[in-house]
Amino acid sequence: MTFIEFKKLLLDAEISLPKFSKLIKVSEKNIQAYKKKGEVPNTIAVIAKCFAVMHNKNIDYKHKVESLELQAKTKKGAGFAKTKMSP
Repeated sequence: MTFIEFKKLLLDAEISLPKFSKLIKVSEKNIQAYKKKGEVPNTIAVIAKCFAVMHNKNIDYKHKVESLELQAKTKKGAGFAKTKMSP
């Protein structure tokens, strides 16, 4: 699915990109990166389509997703830590 098609589905679901990313616990920055690639991964496309269909059928998908109590993934590793670990 192209990024443009994805954005149209968000409009159909009446949800903004920032709210979509917050709801599914995926960084908005990660989702915006798909814009450069021109397409979104299948899983993100499926979620957006489901949200649009549920919205059109007057199903409160936001409440249902929130009830899953999803957790945001965090990066693991040292990264750019201020303190160095001893060997």
